[in-house]
Amino acid sequence: MPIPSRESLLSDHHPDAVRKRLATPVKASTLPDAVLGGIDGCVTTFAVVSGAFGAGFSPQVALVLGFANLLADGFSMAVSNYEAGQAQLAQIASTERIERQHIDLVPEGEREEIRQLFHAKGFEGELLEQVVETLCSEPDRWVATMLQEEHGLSSVGLNPLRAALVTFGAFLIVGALPLLPYTIPSLATTTQFLASLGLACGVFLAIGMLKSAVYGLPAWRSGLRTLSMGSAAAGLAFATGYLAQNLLAG
Repeated sequence: MPIPSRESLLSDHHPDAVRKRLATPVKASTLPDAVLGGIDGCVTTFAVVSGAFGAGFSPQVALVLGFANLLADGFSMAVSNYEAGQAQLAQIASTERIERQHIDLVPEGEREEIRQLFHAKGFEGELLEQVVETLCSEPDRWVATMLQEEHGLSSVGLNPLRAALVTFGAFLIVGALPLLPYTIPSLATTTQFLASLGLACGVFLAIGMLKSAVYGLPAWRSGLRTLSMGSAAAGLAFATGYLAQNLLAG
């Protein structure tokens, strides 16, 4: 990621630019959901392909099982991601209700919590009391501060439905790639598997490198780490299929 120039940073931090930026609603990044769905989708389908190849199943069986797992596991992961987001929102709502009750019943105790939280940040004396008075003068601001500072909770940008849809879309699109060689019946079984292996490795490497590029981290290191983890999952599936087939055949 290129380092911005001082001139561009000064422009971005002009009071008008800062005011405009802070007034824009914050949206949570969908990249983690896309990375999660993409990696898991590729691992899921290629694991099926590896297991089927190791067990000696026909390409048709690998294709059917791959697409069945692609849809079922993709939907399951999307639902799980949605439910996790909803659970987080429910936790925030529950904590908010509790904090409002505490403010109504023991306002001085809640003021003391604010006082100690900001004292730990370095505020002291009259300035500390001014901060406490300002934050506690408006109930919604008071509660929001307690949620963030005491409990580390924030609903800013949290959208369970969007996260679920991004996860599902990435799972389907990326997960379908290792199955593409099996849609070409003219290829030999071994060729289909090797082509699927190449696509899967390319996907793992690309996802890791893309993730690192977005966050300004060393691309090749992350790419190779993602590739190694995906390869380990595929190798485990291949070994399981191969051993299961030999045990059952024996």
